[in-house]
Amino acid sequence: MSTHLPKPLEGIRIVECAVWHAGPGASAILADMGAEVIKVETLAGDPERSQVNLGAVSFDDIGGSDFSFLFELSNRNKRSICLDITSDEGAAVFRKLIESADVFLTNLRNSTKPRLGIDYDSIRAINPDIVHANVSGYGPNGPMRDVGAFDPMGQGISGMVFLTGSDEPILLQSVVLDQMTSIAASHAVMSALFVRERHGFGQEVHVSLYSAALWLTHSNLLATGILGRSPVPRWDRYNNSPLRNCFRCSDGGWIMGTNHPEQKFWPLFCRTTGQEQLIDDSRYADVAERTSRSKELVEYFEVVFAERTRDEWLTTLQDAGLMFAPVQELTEVLKDEQALANDYVVDFDHPELGAISIPGFPIQFSANSAGTVSAAPALGGHTVQVLKEYGYSDQDIDRLRHRGAIN
Repeated sequence: MSTHLPKPLEGIRIVECAVWHAGPGASAILADMGAEVIKVETLAGDPERSQVNLGAVSFDDIGGSDFSFLFELSNRNKRSICLDITSDEGAAVFRKLIESADVFLTNLRNSTKPRLGIDYDSIRAINPDIVHANVSGYGPNGPMRDVGAFDPMGQGISGMVFLTGSDEPILLQSVVLDQMTSIAASHAVMSALFVRERHGFGQEVHVSLYSAALWLTHSNLLATGILGRSPVPRWDRYNNSPLRNCFRCSDGGWIMGTNHPEQKFWPLFCRTTGQEQLIDDSRYADVAERTSRSKELVEYFEVVFAERTRDEWLTTLQDAGLMFAPVQELTEVLKDEQALANDYVVDFDHPELGAISIPGFPIQFSANSAGTVSAAPALGGHTVQVLKEYGYSDQDIDRLRHRGAIN
């Protein structure tokens, strides 16, 4: 990664009043691209700081008992200021932050924002050109506009939990919808900033878990609207063509392939796997015939692929022009040559954990850089630094602390 290159959003300042991941995750992405993010926390802090588990997996044996993996994910590259914006003194500080901000981002409930003075009308009264970004569970309108939500509820209401074809809801793990919502919100902010640059006005933007989930499952929802039923087939290797399937190899490793159009790749697949006799076999003459005998064909090729190792098969198949890739455990991904060559996995020197591997920024720029440069901040770790940048003296800061406006 060329860290000496400038980042694309350098000079953009974001003030954030948001908690958990869907919301803070968006400003973390923007911070990866160089935006300055000031995270305004209550004196108690973002509750995600105390989230030391990922589902049933605990991280309390690393980095100390209060280490939060999820908070790290959501708040890298940011500065934290503790501020009671409900107090007169805290509100005055907050107003100064907003006056010089390009973006204000929040995921607090619709009913909470006016009470705190952080709704769009209140914020643009301070800074008319600001981009006011909102993340919610279900959107700004409708009967559920003020209902709170976490990732699982977004997956549930959107039907994502049935995409595996199971009869019972299956939750996709690792805050996948929170992250998708954060990606969508970061796009919304950048688009609004571009509009402001081109046309000279700020605006309010909204993204929700619900909207992001439906966009993520776009093809399924579109097909449902056309067919009038949910076309989500249960994944069954034996109901799929060998050309769109996975196979276990002699060393226990798996390969996954998809080769379309099938009629084009079937002869090549047969020749490459040493099964030329199947090309002219009338039982497998076309896609329809092969589909009707998919179980028979998959079982046949299970025996074929069990004769060689995963790496041997991948070399043979890829050299022939067939599209197959390894099926990897996440521990393998961290060491994968392809991921490392493209900085999809990078090394990071964490102040508590030491050297760790983390996901690299997914976009590569020819003239810019992006990615993680600092760990998530301590609670209020930059309060004094930020206040001094805004002209507050040591005496001013002591007075604010004495009155309980800051930590």
